[in-house]
Amino acid sequence: MPEIDLDSAVLDYLIERGYQPGDRLPTIQELQSAEHLGISSSKVREQLEVARALGFVEVRSKTGMKMKPYTFAPAVRLSLFFALAQDLHYFEYFSELRNHIEASFIEEAGRKLLDEDKAELREYIVTARAKLNGHDHAGHIRIPNEEHRAFHLTIFRRLDNPFVMGILDAYWDAYDAVELNRYADYDYLQRVWAYHERILDALCAGDYIRAREVFIEHTRLLRYQPFMQNIGRTAAPMEEK
Repeated sequence: MPEIDLDSAVLDYLIERGYQPGDRLPTIQELQSAEHLGISSSKVREQLEVARALGFVEVRSKTGMKMKPYTFAPAVRLSLFFALAQDLHYFEYFSELRNHIEASFIEEAGRKLLDEDKAELREYIVTARAKLNGHDHAGHIRIPNEEHRAFHLTIFRRLDNPFVMGILDAYWDAYDAVELNRYADYDYLQRVWAYHERILDALCAGDYIRAREVFIEHTRLLRYQPFMQNIGRTAAPMEEK
C-alpha cells in the first residue's frame, strides 16, 4: 500500500502503529519522547488538538486519549461553520450539494432499509404531526425539529459510506446553526411532512424512482422560506426542503 504523508508526526505515528478505534493512546509525554516522535510537547499538543477537532481522537482528562472510529462529519462541520461565519450564502451552496447527494443515493439507501427502519420513519411522521397539530396534554403546537433531522438521516443510515453520512450530518448541524426552523411557518411545515409521508410510502412500496421524484419536489419548498429568500441566489436547480 502507498504511504500517505499526513503532514502530522502524531497522526503518522498512530497510523504506522496500527491503533484501532477504542485503543488507548500514549500520553503526551510518551509521544514526545525520542523513542516515539522526538518532538516538543507543545508540538504534540498542537497536533493532537487538530486530531481532536477532526474527530480522530478523544481526549479526556480522566480517561486519557483514545482512538475514535472514523467519521467525516467533524472535518466537514468545522470547515462549513467557518464558511457560514463568514457569509451565510454558503448555506445555500452546501444545501445544493446535500440535495444532490440525497437524490443520488436514495434508491440505494431505500433498498437497504429494514422493516424496523420503515416503522421508525413512520413513527417520526406520526410524532411530527402530533406536535404540529397540538396533540399534547397542553394543546401546544411545537416544531418537530428532532423528527425532521432524524427522518432524513434514518433513510440513509444503512449506507456503508462515511463520506455521505458525514456530509448529511454536517448539513443538519448547519441547518440548526442558522436556525432555519425559526423561519418556517405552519403551512410550510405541514407541506414538508406531507412530502415526507409520500417519500416513505414510495420507499415502502419499493418504488425508488418515485421516492426520488417526490424528494426532488420537496426540496423546492425551501425557496419559500424568508431566510432563504434573503440569502438566496437566483434559480438554483434544486432547493432544500
